[in-house]
Amino acid sequence: MAYAYLFKYIIIGDTGVGKSCLLLQFTDKRFQPVHDLTIGVEFGARMITIDGKQIKLQIWDTAGQESFRSITRSYYRGAAGALLVYDITRRDTFNHLTTWLEDARQHSNSNMVIMLIGNKSDLESRRETASNVEEAFINTAKEIYEKIQEGVFDINNEANGIKIGPQHATTNATLSGSQGDSRLGGCC
Repeated sequence: MAYAYLFKYIIIGDTGVGKSCLLLQFTDKRFQPVHDLTIGVEFGARMITIDGKQIKLQIWDTAGQESFRSITRSYYRGAAGALLVYDITRRDTFNHLTTWLEDARQHSNSNMVIMLIGNKSDLESRRETASNVEEAFINTAKEIYEKIQEGVFDINNEANGIKIGPQHATTNATLSGSQGDSRLGGCC
């Protein structure tokens, strides 16, 4: 499916806070309470619509273990958004947020949008707040989109985690090459 933009996200946080569950819930609309520990990095994608434009979210789910930290750091580069996750039932995962945040700021581009997510590993609570999972991913995308409109993100530099999609390129070519219709000749 064609899209106007592709935004790359990274999901970060301690082991066992539910990062993979969030990814599955958002990309596959399914809840999986038990998930094997992520080894390295897993990946998912989903299309959303913002301001009438199709936007593809490419989401990288990282391992929370310290031994994988160097692999995780390499994924900060080229990410437009980060979902920083902790488990509200485990205080230590909250306490570690400062380390994750410092890591993200040090290894990412300065305009990266960071969303903090308090996740809970209990079934009923997750069911009640499933809509917040949607909102977290979509609101992050809206903020990235607004930064593009404001000229904060250089969309021609893929290191920013944003890629212009084929739909966007086709639309521009079609508009500028239209048959004398002055209403379409300007900028999009």
